Amino acid sequence: MKKATLFQIGIVFFGFVGVFTTQAQIQNEDLLNAPVDVSKDFENYQNTFYFADELASFDPKTGKGTVKYKRYQYQTRQAFNNMLVKPDTVAANEFPSTEYAASPELPFQIQFVSDRTVRIKMESGPQYNQPEESLMLVNGVAPNHPELWTSAKTKNGYEYTNANGKVEINTKPWHVKVYDAKGKLLTSTLHNNDLQNTYTPVLPFSYVRRNSDYSRSYAAVMSLQPGEKIFGCGESFTKFDKRGQKVVLYTDDANGVQNETMYKPIPFYMSSRGYGVFMHTSTPITVDFGKYFNGANKMMIGDDVADLFIFLGEPKDILDEYTNLTGKAEMPPLWSFGFWMSRITYFSEKEGREVAKNLRKYKIPSDVIHFDTGWFDVDWRNNYEFASKRFEDPVDMMADMKEDGFKVCLWQLPYFTPKNTLFNEIVDNGLAVKDRKGNLPYEDAVLDFSNPETVKWYQAKLKHLLDQGVSVFKVDFGEAAPLNGIYKSGRTGFYEHNLFPLRYNKAVAEITKKEKGYTLIWARSTWAGSQRYPLHWGGDAATTNTAMSATLRGGLSLGLSGFSFWSHDVGGFVTKSPEGLYKRWTPFGMLTSHVRSHGEPPTEPWEYSKEFLNSFRDADNMRYELMPYIYAQAKESSEKGLPMLRALFVEYPNDPGSWLIDNEYLFGSSMLVAPLFEEQTEREVYLPEGTWIDYQTKKVYQSGWHTIKAGDIPIVVLVKNGTVIPHIKLAQSTKDMDWTKLTLKVYADEQTSTATGKVYLPEGKKLETITLEKKGNEFKVLQNPLGATSLKTEWIK
Repeated sequence: MKKATLFQIGIVFFGFVGVFTTQAQIQNEDLLNAPVDVSKDFENYQNTFYFADELASFDPKTGKGTVKYKRYQYQTRQAFNNMLVKPDTVAANEFPSTEYAASPELPFQIQFVSDRTVRIKMESGPQYNQPEESLMLVNGVAPNHPELWTSAKTKNGYEYTNANGKVEINTKPWHVKVYDAKGKLLTSTLHNNDLQNTYTPVLPFSYVRRNSDYSRSYAAVMSLQPGEKIFGCGESFTKFDKRGQKVVLYTDDANGVQNETMYKPIPFYMSSRGYGVFMHTSTPITVDFGKYFNGANKMMIGDDVADLFIFLGEPKDILDEYTNLTGKAEMPPLWSFGFWMSRITYFSEKEGREVAKNLRKYKIPSDVIHFDTGWFDVDWRNNYEFASKRFEDPVDMMADMKEDGFKVCLWQLPYFTPKNTLFNEIVDNGLAVKDRKGNLPYEDAVLDFSNPETVKWYQAKLKHLLDQGVSVFKVDFGEAAPLNGIYKSGRTGFYEHNLFPLRYNKAVAEITKKEKGYTLIWARSTWAGSQRYPLHWGGDAATTNTAMSATLRGGLSLGLSGFSFWSHDVGGFVTKSPEGLYKRWTPFGMLTSHVRSHGEPPTEPWEYSKEFLNSFRDADNMRYELMPYIYAQAKESSEKGLPMLRALFVEYPNDPGSWLIDNEYLFGSSMLVAPLFEEQTEREVYLPEGTWIDYQTKKVYQSGWHTIKAGDIPIVVLVKNGTVIPHIKLAQSTKDMDWTKLTLKVYADEQTSTATGKVYLPEGKKLETITLEKKGNEFKVLQNPLGATSLKTEWIK
């Protein structure tokens, strides 16, 4: 068929309208490391489909059974000048026919990880090479506690119940239905029978067998209800609510923050109806959240196993359960919450020392100086050695910086060009990913982190630098593990590509923890489980208003995917940041879990106007004075799997308006932040239920929509009424902070009689709650749980 004819073909096929439109689209699918959209396999009518039909056997005590699948193929039919494609049952097409089942009966299992977490596992065929442990799960395997649920036989099958909900398993037609504690149906598997009341051809819960190679992949298709909203999927920069979107989960160098690809895809999402889903696989996944058919949530999983964990409850419950399973973030060290100064790039010891000097000269509180791509002999040529001609004595430099309250961060990446002095060593010792012939799939050598010897070699390189005085590494890139590569794990990149960032994050975090005593990285790429190894930043944002707002959406989505800590390049990355944009972006960065200025030079605040320098300093001072609040909120977030940059509905799930907001956030539990995304001094702000007090102007607002002017610092920040926000005396480094003296600022209106807040001391053993009670015209501490730390109180009114 001629290409010109191909472009004109449009086939309506369960979610596939218009196969190709331009030559550019065809070529893009074949570009190196282009995201793999597995939905194409479910849209190819030459393939064979197996629809889950009935429960063939089941033991409610073990939760194990089998499901019978019916075999279908899609047939074309012309109707009124439209070509329609509908499924129809077919006989087996293998020979000899006595050896292969037309309607196979395959394993189905249900487990109960906790009183809120249900696991459903389906297999489309024998599993001869299933790893015993999963790197995505915090303990390698998921627990099973069937005793937490009560089973019973029902008229239509079986059910399991407890105080948090109910799971129904219907025999024929086969369904798994999930209900909340009040009996509301949350979601259900979709059977072919459920889809006969529409002319639209919709794929039910099924798997596809590719006729090209007989490989199989699952389509776990679940119901969506009217008004249901979907959130998560990692650091997604598209519309916050994923309902009506098609999301491809495949780690990619997104080259920005305003497109649909992701540095940090996570196979997890939560619904506004009160449930969340973790798709436990490392294969490419494409999820159609009702984009093609409004009532169907089609999880097209590259794996030949569908392994789904379903979590019940409100957003906090769901995040707690998900991170119990895949891991909670370790608490980063105090200094990491200070300001990180960077650009692309500082090329010498002289430049680094000059930046450190100027940070103190201009009184810009800061704790970290980052050397990006230029600390090697050749820019970008990572060989783990300081350029001897430009770094006279890096050990002495880092020692001096430490004395002045600075830690040093170094950039590196896992790709090695042929001219790299380490290239031959890596290849000769079999430390790189190989192709099918045993050569390299790319020009570069890509470290194979599934090989223990590679990890050992790599960590030894980092250890040498840690011994020299480096405090943290930037774990850059990691999104381009070869899809067709052969890995030491015995698997191809189809299974290892998405897992690569997790292995990469883990290798750096673990050597840092071993040598320094804390877990800390500065990483760009992730997969499920990477939240265990904080922290991650938002990639290469453009220097525009729209990039700033998209950055926030990405951070909110990542936070709803189990990540407590996250940062972004303040001012944007790609070009010199316009002064007005940088000025507005700065307080947004300062009110994020971690903060770094980075990008094309200049990024240093003294390189802009005096007015900008003063504004930057004010925002930075605000952060450093808020450090006790930030540190306490970080501790609580790490313990509960909560994001520090928090969507409003996490704290206010019963406030319908909170589910609609994507341009403001809660910083911790009690501070609401609304950045200025345009050159303006005020903006519309939605406030959840209750009373709110402006952090800068002290004005009081009730819930609902308000036009609020920013204070002297160009951002809107409000505090929940009845909140104690601990402050500390300003210091130029966290190293010099005096934690023996804290000021408890009470944000309360005249009608409020008590206020509470949380404090976590750097050497503290636990997070402490402090309660203050109004006595006359002041608030007093009822009991000081902080021992020698003195507490001064101040009522903000």
